Amino acid sequence: MENKKLGTIYALLAYVLWGILPLYWKLLEHIEAKEILSYRIVASFFFMIALLIVQKSWSTFLHTCRLLWREKKRAIALIVASLLISVNWFIYIWAVNHNHMVEASLGYYMNPLLNVLLGVVVLKERLYKWQAVSFILAAVGVLLMTIEYGKIPWVALSLACSFALYSLVKKVISIDATIGLTVETMLVTPFALIFIIHSFGQLHVASFSFATMLLLVGAGPATALPLLYFAKGAQHISLTLLGFLQYISPTLSLLLGVFLFHEPFTNAHVYAFSCIWTALLLFSLSSTRERRRGKSLNM
Repeated sequence: MENKKLGTIYALLAYVLWGILPLYWKLLEHIEAKEILSYRIVASFFFMIALLIVQKSWSTFLHTCRLLWREKKRAIALIVASLLISVNWFIYIWAVNHNHMVEASLGYYMNPLLNVLLGVVVLKERLYKWQAVSFILAAVGVLLMTIEYGKIPWVALSLACSFALYSLVKKVISIDATIGLTVETMLVTPFALIFIIHSFGQLHVASFSFATMLLLVGAGPATALPLLYFAKGAQHISLTLLGFLQYISPTLSLLLGVFLFHEPFTNAHVYAFSCIWTALLLFSLSSTRERRRGKSLNM
């Protein structure tokens, strides 16, 4: 019982931190998203290295690297994962700092549904009736926004697709969260460093204040800590509870976008989000029901 309570606290911390992370990126909105991304990658990598040393997991990290060197398919999968998460980070930072926070939150509401869809298509997992209905409702929501604005909500779809594909790759290769994030950031750090050095050459960084540099360095802990809290929480609570808690993050981002940063929330948004929220409710309830039915059959 104590472990479950602790796990719930860790999971709540993770989702709350992810939900308010836009406030952090807003402090850096005077910098281009690609520059923020580069510093985020490098800072995350060095923070993870320091964390591995503190946790005395350095030997495990080196052992994992040696295994990946021999297992080419897993190594390629991790390269793909590192590219997907980098794309996801870039789009999210750009969206937040270009007043698309509402649409970004829509993307993360859609993410659980896309996860299941990929599970059905790629992993041949079973799709239940009400889950299928939830997909149709979500598609209607996206279609409503597309018709209203005359363009596809590419921010929402890009965020949802990139993170769903990232989750699929991580599920297939099955690697420890801490080790995985360290390897992923390590793989893209050389490219980020090249970009940062190029920025120095163009005197972009010379204009950064000390506070800005601190925020860029702090992007490492800001990225890693929610992920680590999530990993700790996931160990001690049920998938059902974790599934319900995951909606805290996009809800907080949505509220920040509408009430703090005054992004428009039109009738089209109301209709689209209503479809998505209804879809998520059906999806969550049907998933819970099927999980309970599976447990009763196994007893």
